Amino acid sequence: MLTGYRPTGRLHLGHWHGNLLNMLKYQSEYESFFFVADWHALTSDYADTSELQANTREMVLDWLAAGIDPSAAHVYKQSDLPEVAELFLYYSMITPLGWLERNPTYKEQREQVTAKDLSTHGFLGYPVLQCADITIMHADVVPVGEDQLPHLELSREIVRRFTHFYGEYLVEPQALVSRAKKVPGTDGRKMSKSYGNAIFLTDDPDTIRAKVRQMITDIAKIRKCDPGRPEICSVFDLDRLYASEEQLETVARTCRGGELGCVEHKLQLAERIIASLAPFQVRRRELEGEPGLVERTLAEGAERVRPIAVDTLHNVRRMIRIE
Repeated sequence: MLTGYRPTGRLHLGHWHGNLLNMLKYQSEYESFFFVADWHALTSDYADTSELQANTREMVLDWLAAGIDPSAAHVYKQSDLPEVAELFLYYSMITPLGWLERNPTYKEQREQVTAKDLSTHGFLGYPVLQCADITIMHADVVPVGEDQLPHLELSREIVRRFTHFYGEYLVEPQALVSRAKKVPGTDGRKMSKSYGNAIFLTDDPDTIRAKVRQMITDIAKIRKCDPGRPEICSVFDLDRLYASEEQLETVARTCRGGELGCVEHKLQLAERIIASLAPFQVRRRELEGEPGLVERTLAEGAERVRPIAVDTLHNVRRMIRIE
């Protein structure tokens, strides 16, 4: 099982429920490869790389504090394996341009992201780089959301094309479809750093309380005694991830009955988030105090997986008669 994440900023609750908890699950069920996709970060953030190293360090610290164990899973950085770049080159030679141009994500990002120039070879070809990431480790399972299935299918098509030209060797990866939990931000939209609506894993208690106070609730519930509609309230949506079933039932009943005000519910939610993050934050502070921990973790991880990458590349080079 292999998955990678771009180091584009501090991790927030959306990452926790969408990525980190799944990573912990996979770590116990598969031989897992978790990598920092720093080359992928350059496909869209190439113009400003000033935070790349800091973001890498912060993300790996978050992984370790959450419970990712480098002795149980392979943790490494993409750019520490030059073999991936060479494999990407060979795949680029056989991938039809039309496959990349039809990628729905490519089209959507080009239309929606206007603040960056995404008309680059790197952005167009990032699915080919993804294929190199996956196949160089012979990963047979890749976790994806339903919206990411076209990316993985493109990798499978590249593998089949390679097999057609050069023979059977590469593993055709299968999708491990994960249904991502909805994590609303403070404005009701999907939680995202770019929207400015994120609650970060490293936010202190006062910051969390202040952010939750800003959350949008049912606009029809102006006073505490007004009957509320928790089913359309983003505070209630977020609380689904933190409250017990009994607590949720109480919140829903008292909200609808005009007994629970929005301010009070926000206070309850903030305290639940704070309590949930406390063990993670304590562990993270401990890890921050270990000099060179992240660098050592990534270096040792790359050393462990490099023999796999070298062997894969050797066989690919032999099959295409480069050597």
